[in-house]
Amino acid sequence: MPSTTKDSTGIVAIKNEVIDFVSSENLRDTLFHYGTNLLFAIIVLVVGWWIAKWSGKAIRKILTKSKTDAGLVTFLSSLSTIVMKILVVVTAVTQLGVQMTSFITILGAAGLAIGMAFSGTLSNFAGGVMILLFKPFKVGDTILAQTHQGKVTEIQIFYTYIYTGDNKVVVIPNGPLANGSITNFTKEKKRRVEWDIQITYGSDFVKAHELIESFLKEDKRILKDPAHLIALGTLGGDYVHITVRAWAKTDDFWPVYYDLNKRIYLEFENAGIKLPSK
Repeated sequence: MPSTTKDSTGIVAIKNEVIDFVSSENLRDTLFHYGTNLLFAIIVLVVGWWIAKWSGKAIRKILTKSKTDAGLVTFLSSLSTIVMKILVVVTAVTQLGVQMTSFITILGAAGLAIGMAFSGTLSNFAGGVMILLFKPFKVGDTILAQTHQGKVTEIQIFYTYIYTGDNKVVVIPNGPLANGSITNFTKEKKRRVEWDIQITYGSDFVKAHELIESFLKEDKRILKDPAHLIALGTLGGDYVHITVRAWAKTDDFWPVYYDLNKRIYLEFENAGIKLPSK
């Protein structure tokens, strides 16, 4: 019985101490202080995140109106958004009472570890800078890179966006893109169009030459300088190959190519010139 009384007395004492601690003025002040800091940190984080996104869009609009290079516009707008988000996070953390020196030390150590883990990401950033400096292509160009061909729509700090002919979006890391081979189809204003036309042995090559010559002269999209070429190419086992080369504006490349194919198919047979049957 005395033991039970002693245990009850101890529990009551602990309970009283807890009540005193919870109701103490220091605890209320501490909770109020940290609660206020936490509230302000959340407000800074939410508002700052929104401002970062808004500023990125505003910078893009300003640079676009100033006729800045489209690739530089997307690069700088995405870079400014990321930098501002980092500043927002730092501000929110310091609002919680974390000392800036301690935070910078932790951030530096974390940055080193992250940098080693994401060295590819850093190389993508460097690749984006190299692309903007040396301009192997710009927004709006049609390129072939990393086995993908399409129109460049955005050059961001880590990735370049390409729209393919069948309306797919290809996202290519800037690091491998800057270090790999790139074929730019639209950098120059004119391109050479080439055909390998096959006719059967016994067909009139002179007549074929005259027809192709007339086709090229009648097509106003064919440039006169440089001059076009029509030549007897490879003499194959079954067919004679006629090599045709002509120059056109880059935008006219495919229409010129397809239209000459169409005329050859429709008019060679009527002229007695036989095309391969298989």
